[in-house]
Amino acid sequence: MSKKPNIVLVHGAWGDGSHWRHVIPRLHADGYAVRAVQNPLTSLADDIDRTSKLVAALDGPTLLVGHSYGGMVITEAGHLPNVVGLVYVAAFAPDEGENPGGIFGMREAPPGAAIIRPDDNGFLWLDPEQFHENFCQDVDETEALVMSLSQNPIAARCFEDKSGVPAWKEKPSWYQISANDRMIPPETERWFAERMKPQKTVTLEAGHASMASHADDIIALVEEAAAAVQ
Repeated sequence: MSKKPNIVLVHGAWGDGSHWRHVIPRLHADGYAVRAVQNPLTSLADDIDRTSKLVAALDGPTLLVGHSYGGMVITEAGHLPNVVGLVYVAAFAPDEGENPGGIFGMREAPPGAAIIRPDDNGFLWLDPEQFHENFCQDVDETEALVMSLSQNPIAARCFEDKSGVPAWKEKPSWYQISANDRMIPPETERWFAERMKPQKTVTLEAGHASMASHADDIIALVEEAAAAVQ
């Protein structure tokens, strides 16, 4: 049997690698070499660079898994020669020249857009008081509190940074839709999946942070993708 692929987990805006804390132990126990990148969220180029360096340092085939804005990152980092597949978790899956701001402008803004708060340094935060009901409404209060108060702000410029040629056009991909997402419209996620024509699309009755609230389902999708590219 061939060696299992590495799995690199890429967080999104207002998060960090700990957002995968329910996913990492199971994948590790199942014999995967797992890494969760810590992206600076200072620009799309910076985040692609950080992720790409981690991927390039790994030995062997690697599966990239991106949540939310992390989908922007894996769409370009996925061109690395040792990347064998992409898994999008309630994530942006842009085509060349697209950015999150333009994609959001395609339809009515999601409820979570109303709780974005800019600071004086060019970064965007989510209102901690409304974080739970918008970002992760289906996790418990304690977990939501920790996610809210440890949130990693994203540079406003990231919403304008344009994507390059997408790796999902040449590498096998999988997509998970969150039917109750309040940060990215579920209709937009369905549009991404339909355009991408992934190997498999899974729809969960989940909020935006599906890797926290529906970890078993995300693990199952990731392991299915890993088996397919092994």
